[in-house]
Amino acid sequence: MNTTPDTTQHQPLTTPAPAIWPALQAEDAPALIDFLVGTVGFLRTAVYEDGGRVAHAQLDWPEGGGIMLGSYDPESASEACGTPGTSGAYIVTDQVDALYERLTAAGVRITAEIEDKPYGSREFGIADPEGNRWSFGTYRGEPRPGPTP
Repeated sequence: MNTTPDTTQHQPLTTPAPAIWPALQAEDAPALIDFLVGTVGFLRTAVYEDGGRVAHAQLDWPEGGGIMLGSYDPESASEACGTPGTSGAYIVTDQVDALYERLTAAGVRITAEIEDKPYGSREFGIADPEGNRWSFGTYRGEPRPGPTP
């Protein structure tokens, strides 16, 4: 089993702050990792293999956060992950227009054209090769309320 994190794209290596990490499973996890890293722009942080399958992968988004994924195994499928092709995630980016142009030029299936939303976001959507839905936009959420006295 490979247990060495891939740190070639991260300098210096730091532990991310606690966050929400969407998790999914893939019929062809290596191909999905290649798509998300090589085409979309995630960073390959760690991939742990076990017997020819991806037991766990961590892909970081350069602007913060990340996802976890692994090979689909119906015998031990995590209820949190669902079946391949059923996941969806929203990724915040300040480079939404450049990302849209790059993914369109790469022939990625666009599921929602880029547009300005009434709540102040500029965003678009894609489907990955397994059918998962990914939205990319500038919306960072509303400010959190301060502590009550």
